[in-house]
Amino acid sequence: MNGTCKRPAAVELRLSAFGPHRGAVFPLSPLTVFAGESGAGKSAVLRALALLGRLADGAVLAEAGASADCTPLEAGPDADGRRGFRVGCTVDGPVGPVSLDLAVQTGPELRVAGERLSAGGRTLLSTALVDPGLPTVQAAWHTAGHAPVTRAPLPGDRLATALVPLRVAGTTEGQRTVLAAAEQVLVALRGVFPMDPDPRAMRRPARARDVERALLRGDGGNLSAVLARAEEECPVRYGHLVNALRAVSPRPVAALTSRHRDGTGPGGFLAAVDRGGPSGTVPVSLLGGGELRFLAFALVLLTGPGILQVDQVSELLPALQLLTVAGDDLDRSLGRRQCDELLALAARMCERGHIRLLGTVRDAEWAGCLEDVPGAAVVRLDAAGARVPVPRRVR
Repeated sequence: MNGTCKRPAAVELRLSAFGPHRGAVFPLSPLTVFAGESGAGKSAVLRALALLGRLADGAVLAEAGASADCTPLEAGPDADGRRGFRVGCTVDGPVGPVSLDLAVQTGPELRVAGERLSAGGRTLLSTALVDPGLPTVQAAWHTAGHAPVTRAPLPGDRLATALVPLRVAGTTEGQRTVLAAAEQVLVALRGVFPMDPDPRAMRRPARARDVERALLRGDGGNLSAVLARAEEECPVRYGHLVNALRAVSPRPVAALTSRHRDGTGPGGFLAAVDRGGPSGTVPVSLLGGGELRFLAFALVLLTGPGILQVDQVSELLPALQLLTVAGDDLDRSLGRRQCDELLALAARMCERGHIRLLGTVRDAEWAGCLEDVPGAAVVRLDAAGARVPVPRRVR
């Protein structure tokens, strides 16, 4: 098997039965934007990828976000009263395309109904719910030794692929193939960072003790602490961040101060924008929602996983891993110029090959400008979640 990606990356997402989607298959480019009105199923795409990411990180189903809300509304129970959802992905990388497909039962109880890891036309790992009375699934993985397949029970509330490194010894060529395929999928999915910045949370002050090893949360709630850390550890990238903010701010930006103390209480501080001249320094607590959301997204695109609350594979060199940002409502509260600059920044950073962006927007015309950008794709969904042509950007 020979892959086209040097670093493991999710190149396809399958929503066989997930939320509003049935039989949906979405190819993923380095920069992929889903466009459509509220209710079109854009956020469900991000939720499915984030769910797989948390399961790959070892979370149980409930912790990963699996619930009855993931089950299509029109999906009725079977003869035994069971309902659920099905989701999957394909990860390309050094060992070639590897597919992971997962079926989850959400009622009457939450558990894995079945899982399949496959590559090169061969099933490498599969699980099945054999006895509903047991808290396990029956797993079988490719061995190619004295016995072609090894069978064993595995927990029914976790992703079996994430348990492969703990259960497969790697003593035969077949076992090593299973391990390599599982590792490729896990590396890609553990690098998913769901992000939906909340301006209310981003306006909260930080304290000195919050700065050391500060990792940005998906809601941006510890923005000031992370900016203080970024200014200390990444001065060059921090300078690029200031330039990006300067390009979209409706008012002058002389500097971005990470430790502004006025009005934050004893020992507290906020990031602040130095407007220069009579305007003075404005703390982030007084910035508009659009400016704050742009700042959070730009910070992630420019700095990468080192300061994000994402658990990549520590045993693997960072240069061999990708960060996939799952950004919801990229254009929420942003003006046209801010949107343009954010997409342009995302295109530049994704082109370097260390970061990917899967985002959603409401303005399909705005996203249409990406059609001419190499490595970018726009998927427009109608009210029923079906794809429709993307309108050309009117300049």
